[in-house]
Amino acid sequence: QVQLVESGGGLVQPGGSLRLSCAASGSIFSINEMGWYRQAPGKQRELVAQITSGGSTNYADSVKGRFTISRDRAKNTVYLQMNSLKPEDTAVYYCNVDGLVLVAGTTYRTHFNSWGQGTQVTVSS
Repeated sequence: QVQLVESGGGLVQPGGSLRLSCAASGSIFSINEMGWYRQAPGKQRELVAQITSGGSTNYADSVKGRFTISRDRAKNTVYLQMNSLKPEDTAVYYCNVDGLVLVAGTTYRTHFNSWGQGTQVTVSS
């Protein structure tokens, strides 16, 4: 019912920047939270940043001051601006969207929580 399409990953040198995008589509009624997670090889998936419907943000300590999360409500899109990238930022980055969708053929709404397909970010010289 809800599809997420991510873009913007790639290879960058230490100290460089990348901007990730994640666009949500489908019968979305409202979005509560949008976030970015990452998973490095051999490690568990971890939260990178979140943004609520009210615009409040939350960041992992490891990215504070370097990464910025933002959203475009009209486009149901969330962005992650990543600056001063370090080799330890190398991971597959996943977006996550939580909200309500319209049930087809009705006026009812039901909760959804969807993940993007993941985009590789590699920081290396």
